[in-house]
Amino acid sequence: MNMHNKLPDPAEAAVYPYPPADGADREGASALRRYRVPLLVALAVLVIFGLYKAFGPSSSDAPVVPPPPPVTVMVPGTVSVADSVSAPGSIAARRDAAVGVQGEGGRVTAVLVDAGQSVRQGQVLVRVDRGVQIQQAAQLAASVRSAEADAALAESDLARAQALVAKGFISKADIDRRTATRDGARARVAVARAQLAETNARIARLDVVAPASGLVLARNVEVGQVVTPGSQPLFRIAEGGVLEMRAQVAEQDMARLKPGMSASVTPVGSATSYVGKVWLLDPVIDAVSRLGVARIQLAYAPGLRVGAFAKASIAAGEAVRPVLPQSAIQVDEKGNYVYVVGAGSKVERRDVTVGTVGDAGVAIDKGLSGSERVVVSAGAFLRPGERIKPVLASKAG
Repeated sequence: MNMHNKLPDPAEAAVYPYPPADGADREGASALRRYRVPLLVALAVLVIFGLYKAFGPSSSDAPVVPPPPPVTVMVPGTVSVADSVSAPGSIAARRDAAVGVQGEGGRVTAVLVDAGQSVRQGQVLVRVDRGVQIQQAAQLAASVRSAEADAALAESDLARAQALVAKGFISKADIDRRTATRDGARARVAVARAQLAETNARIARLDVVAPASGLVLARNVEVGQVVTPGSQPLFRIAEGGVLEMRAQVAEQDMARLKPGMSASVTPVGSATSYVGKVWLLDPVIDAVSRLGVARIQLAYAPGLRVGAFAKASIAAGEAVRPVLPQSAIQVDEKGNYVYVVGAGSKVERRDVTVGTVGDAGVAIDKGLSGSERVVVSAGAFLRPGERIKPVLASKAG
């Protein structure tokens, strides 16, 4: 080997060609180079499709939408039911008598009744100190006795003088003078007696008495207190022990009420209802609130307290109302409501005002016309906007 021979220049490679191949081999290599890229693409597509079919989601894995639940509904229509008017209000005395000092007043020595007790007309409620007035009465009584003695003496003088007139010992002028003296003594007796009677009347007026029979609602006096005619009332009395509820009734409902209608009154926080009747409808509607006052007479009971808030239900004849079973009525913090079927068989909340409750069901005063499809039961398990399959019932339970 000649170590000094140079390698051929690449530019001169053509000078040293490889031995030429035959014609068939040259055409096959050219064809392979021309279709190699499309074949690789097609092969990749086939591999991806096979992997998708092998490992991709099957049709059985698609989410299944459950059918809407069947729910019983009804179209209540309207029927004639006992109508009622509900109204809030407060308890008060039908006739509230304020009892104060009618005499001169003074220091209170005794209080004989307390709030909540019944009293009769003329009963003494408070005694006021009368020491000074009693001494005045004693003085006047003495004056009466002195005047009566003078009058008796004048009467005796006149009688003796009249016996001597016929004998000429007494002149007519003396008789007239003695007669005048007797009449003056009699007049002084009358004055003294009148003064004594006045003082006794003043003493009697020191006692505070009940002007009428009734129930003592409030006591505002204590022993040792100094009372005067200008001081605040010492007691408040419900005359006859009769109370009333002053129900605030909507203007449109006032026309439906009449005196004599029965009513049921339930104080707030109480489970007991008290029966009464409407005795007066105030002739004036408040211009701002558009409310009138229906006065419901109530007999006194320990559970009725003046000033307490209450709710009244007044029987107002008959009216045409939708009637639903109790199961259709739902209650939450917003009040009573039902579910009705709206467009697309979706449930919708409808707020209602409940009226009278009877054997046929619950009358709905406001919120329904009677033509709606109302959910009868399962309302507690539904939500507004939920789709259901309505199943129509024939009648309310």
